[in-house]
Amino acid sequence: MRAMVCTRYGPPEVLELQQLNKPVPKAGEILIKVHASTVTAGDCEIRSFKFPVLLWIPLRLFFGLRKPKVNVLGQEFAGEVEALGSGQTLFKKGDRVYGATGLKLGAYAEYLCLSGSSAIAQIPEAIGFEEAATIPTGGMNALFFLQKAKIQADHKVLVIGAGGSIGTVAVQLAKHAGAEVTAIDSKEKLDMLLSIGADHVLDYRQEDFTATGESYDVIFDVAGKSPFAKTVNALEPKGIYLMGNPGLSQMFRRLWPTKKGGRKIIAGAASYNSQDLRELNKLLAEGKLKPVVDQVFPLEQLREAHRYVESGAKKGNVVIANQLEFREMKQLTGGREKHK
Repeated sequence: MRAMVCTRYGPPEVLELQQLNKPVPKAGEILIKVHASTVTAGDCEIRSFKFPVLLWIPLRLFFGLRKPKVNVLGQEFAGEVEALGSGQTLFKKGDRVYGATGLKLGAYAEYLCLSGSSAIAQIPEAIGFEEAATIPTGGMNALFFLQKAKIQADHKVLVIGAGGSIGTVAVQLAKHAGAEVTAIDSKEKLDMLLSIGADHVLDYRQEDFTATGESYDVIFDVAGKSPFAKTVNALEPKGIYLMGNPGLSQMFRRLWPTKKGGRKIIAGAASYNSQDLRELNKLLAEGKLKPVVDQVFPLEQLREAHRYVESGAKKGNVVIANQLEFREMKQLTGGREKHK
């Protein structure tokens, strides 16, 4: 099978197209033919190994000292069940499925094997593979944090760094809960954020949300770059500050709640599971959650896709598609240029 292999840590050029053995499902596993995956910030972090200094040694031991132990990256996918391991009863051959691999990685390949009890769900009938692949990691991270905040219909919610995979889902989930949502990102992403339901948008280059006099019940900092003290001061007296981060280093931190005055501060990382994915799947099937696809690249152009994600320009998600199917896609990105 074809796969993009991360040969060592470094720039996108370390990714190479190689032929690998097709995996065979073990007991309880399913073999998935991957139709689409995505490029996440976590994939770029592993490839480049740009982590905080304090995490450098433990992460090197975990991922590999000189090069990644798991050399096929990719944390989310959509595809079709091709074969079942013994004892697997949750899915059947031919099921259209999507999900997250977590630290198992492996989605930048034509096939992967996962336990049937992993964070996997059947794709709603009206949703394509490329759209479905954008939901799992961003969706489950957004859901994790917003559940902690217990958002209500009268809440004012601010999402900082709203234009990426986590933020675009967070905006929609908060609106689904009935909240008034303000989304912050670059000017180029503001129209997209309004189109998915944001009530107000701010260009972070032009406006300082801490100087507007507005206060919020919940502030979800997806980008993780806002000044801590000023952000906390922008909360209501009993407000909640959700310290999110789309990078993989956040996956090595678990929830720790603390308080500053009457305000609560929460940081952590989602644990990917089928229950949360099913909750997102229901909203997706009902049309209440809209996948946001910016660009679609064929597997062979994964290097270019990584460079684009690292530029910070992406709106929502960047999809990696199987080359054969990629040639057949015509309308997914609404007329935007696809990479050939």
